[in-house]
Amino acid sequence: MLTKRIIPCIDVDLDEDGNPAVYTGVNFEDLKYTGDPVEMAKLYNEAGADEFVFLDITASAEGRETMLDTVSKVADEVFIPLTVGGGIRTRDDIKETLRAGADKVSINTAALQNPDLIEEGARSFGSQCIVISVDARRRFDEAGEHYAEVDGESCWFECTVKGGREGTGVDVVEWANEAESRGAGELFINSIDADGTKDGYDIPLTKAVCDSVSTPVIASSGCGGPEDMCEVFTEAGADAGLAASIFHFDEYTIRDVKEYLDERDVPVRL
Repeated sequence: MLTKRIIPCIDVDLDEDGNPAVYTGVNFEDLKYTGDPVEMAKLYNEAGADEFVFLDITASAEGRETMLDTVSKVADEVFIPLTVGGGIRTRDDIKETLRAGADKVSINTAALQNPDLIEEGARSFGSQCIVISVDARRRFDEAGEHYAEVDGESCWFECTVKGGREGTGVDVVEWANEAESRGAGELFINSIDADGTKDGYDIPLTKAVCDSVSTPVIASSGCGGPEDMCEVFTEAGADAGLAASIFHFDEYTIRDVKEYLDERDVPVRL
């Protein structure tokens, strides 16, 4: 079995003075100031993270460019793979983000609006650089294509855009398959329903995607502790577990999580 990756993530926005800052919220809302992105990146690099994710959480919704100056400063502090997302709309945006120091780019809204961007990016920079991010939410109606059992009810998962602000009517499992076929090197699955709750990852969502693709899947949203990481690896089949709050607020260290997993025979890099 391949080694499972533990990935801290920072959600970055501009504060009232226009300076980049890390924020943490619940269900993509009620954001609270958490820290400085460059300092947090440095700490996670030293703490033994396998990779690091930097998300500019309002760039797409506000129609502005990704804060590449900050990305460059973060890249100077991390010596592990760095994924950057938010506001990436074109091949040139991908190029400039990679040039700023990112190893991979995470694309959501623009890929849904223009799926050819996935192929352009993969062809120009390699599939390993292209991560397709999916902000998914549960829908308990008959408009979907792939259904899962959630709390005794049948639901499907809808792709949303602009930081979860707008639904698309696109089924997550269908989109995951299309993204894979177009050359995505990784799928980054966020659950709006689980985001910030610390009640555990959305296992039905993650499993539905993992069961339908061979592309590596990063599970995101809802991690409350090492046991949740263990569950998403063993029950849903995720290749990587992303977390924010439990690391940001020193509830657990990355080492804590890895030792817990290692004791349960989940392969990790210690």
